Amino acid sequence: MYLKKLALSEYRNYESVEFATEGAVNIFVGPNAQGKTNLLEAIFVLALTKSHRTHQDKELIRWGADRTMIRGELDKRYGPCTLDLAISNQGKKAKINGLEQKKLSGFIGALNVVLFAPEDLNIVKGSPGVRRRFLDMEIGQVQPSYLYDLSQYQKVLVQRNNLLKQSFRDSSANGAMMDVWNEQLVRLGIKIMKKRQNFIKKLQIWAESIHRGITNGSETLMIAYKPSFDYAEPVEESVLFEQFMIKLSQAKDQEIRRGTTLFGPHRDDLAFFINDKDVQTFGSQGQQRTTALSLKLAEIEFIHEEVGEYPILLLDDVLSELDTYRQTQLLETFQTKVQTFITTTGVESLQMNRLENASIFHVRNGQLVD
Repeated sequence: MYLKKLALSEYRNYESVEFATEGAVNIFVGPNAQGKTNLLEAIFVLALTKSHRTHQDKELIRWGADRTMIRGELDKRYGPCTLDLAISNQGKKAKINGLEQKKLSGFIGALNVVLFAPEDLNIVKGSPGVRRRFLDMEIGQVQPSYLYDLSQYQKVLVQRNNLLKQSFRDSSANGAMMDVWNEQLVRLGIKIMKKRQNFIKKLQIWAESIHRGITNGSETLMIAYKPSFDYAEPVEESVLFEQFMIKLSQAKDQEIRRGTTLFGPHRDDLAFFINDKDVQTFGSQGQQRTTALSLKLAEIEFIHEEVGEYPILLLDDVLSELDTYRQTQLLETFQTKVQTFITTTGVESLQMNRLENASIFHVRNGQLVD
């Protein structure tokens, strides 16, 4: 998978910009707040139709404009492909080779990306929400139906939480309606949980191998899925359905008092272990960063395994956050496999002698300059 050309119109601080990629490695250089990250974000949005930086689509539209447009021209294993995404206050319109997609799920997955940003270094020691976002973004672009299930789940969750708050104020609130929301929440939640579990099992294989290589065989990495309630594995969906429903029934009074749903995939988490020790609690900063790096490199291989070609790698000012050893491990991994886009405030933070076929673009105030 190779992004040949990117064009933006009214995107963030870009009125209009278009450029062709000249190498396998493309480096955007410039001071902070000039628009380097916006270019990487646009590629990410073209892949997933949503930003990793904001939940508000209107923030992507340049001040004073009524919509933004992103176009990408790709080379894929089955031939060239043009993607168009328009975002306005009325919603989103997506086209593949000029054909409008009735659902965004038909568009997501045409372009696959792996993003590695400084905040991803917190994937181990950060909040559970960071790790859930990691799960959702990676599963979603290889299984677009996952994002649909997740969206439906969030809608049901809002309705159920509203009814819980109402029940606290009025004990005679509609119990039959709660039964409806419970069943919908559980059915959608099980779909999400099973897909997360399958993803982690596959990611574990790659991450363990990569981590062992980075640490010269001295460390074994294990990823554990931590759902919001315990259930025995393996378990049939019908059994899991009953267990989930029972858990909600047991927590009913507590949830009403607190006015929120206490169990479900919105409260899932991941745990990481190195040589059987919890990395979040007992790991050094170096081990935590190596774990994050192993996960990102494993994502690349996972997507290749799922879709048959490598994704595009987006490195947002992250190389300067890695020491020389870990930077070398990352550079050597993507050199011969993956088209890569890098942002940095200065090339002196990069090991340029290790970068082959690299093109440099200078960014100033929402423009690419010579």
